[in-house]
Amino acid sequence: MKLVRLGAPGAERPGVVVGDGRYVDVGDLVADLDESTLADDLSRLAPVVAERVAAGLDRPVGDQRVGPPIARPHQILCVGLNYRDHAEEIGADIPDLPIVFTKAPNSLSGPYDDVRAPRGFTQLDWEVELGVVVGRRASYLASPAEARDHVAGFVVCNDMSERAFQNDHGGQLLKGKSAETFNPCGPWLVTPDEIEDVGGLGLWLDVSGEPRQRGTTATMVLDPYEILFHLSQYMVLEPGDLVNTGTPPGVAAGMAEPAWLQPGDVMTLGIDGLGEQRLRVVAPR
Repeated sequence: MKLVRLGAPGAERPGVVVGDGRYVDVGDLVADLDESTLADDLSRLAPVVAERVAAGLDRPVGDQRVGPPIARPHQILCVGLNYRDHAEEIGADIPDLPIVFTKAPNSLSGPYDDVRAPRGFTQLDWEVELGVVVGRRASYLASPAEARDHVAGFVVCNDMSERAFQNDHGGQLLKGKSAETFNPCGPWLVTPDEIEDVGGLGLWLDVSGEPRQRGTTATMVLDPYEILFHLSQYMVLEPGDLVNTGTPPGVAAGMAEPAWLQPGDVMTLGIDGLGEQRLRVVAPR
């Protein structure tokens, strides 16, 4: 299934995508796509959705706002330098152990919302990433294979960064990763049964029509299940938590002359089978 949340920020209703630009509202069956429902067996929605489509109860998305497809994650976790070709472009060694950092959960935003530059920005950068949403509480998983049963689904994420905040303000990645709107997510939460091979997905990102990132999850150092296994040895992962799994080459920080984002730029990005985003950069508050 492709799960979606539609409506104004804080008032989104869950739905299931059933065709090109059409969905079925399931807000009467699940209150929201959050900790309380993502731990449930969402496959139970499928027969109800089919009945509603047969009854003509599907409707167009139209001009409704598409919100992030998950609500209120406990945490957003990220893995750095997890693509071999990205590490090469910035001249970094592939780490022996995963580089893990966090983003503020309230950096989550929708796939077509504006991205707001923070005050004092000078090095605003993009990172298209495969996001993994936790579906079951995970602690001390026994193996990556066990982690497969703890995934609710996959999403497109843009791990926005302010590189000067990240590198020059105390060397703490959190500072350069957590501004408002710095984690656009969606448009859909795609359940694992819809993805034939999570290790062979194409990722791409353009800035104002200029190609920037082109990559594939095949060049990941650790796949999503290895990442969840690793994280579960150090913390408890809760349903609804979001894990950004790294970015392929093509970020501004990897350019000989970085083309940092500016207000007015438009990012378009996507991942095979997971949908696309369109994000306009706007000036600070």
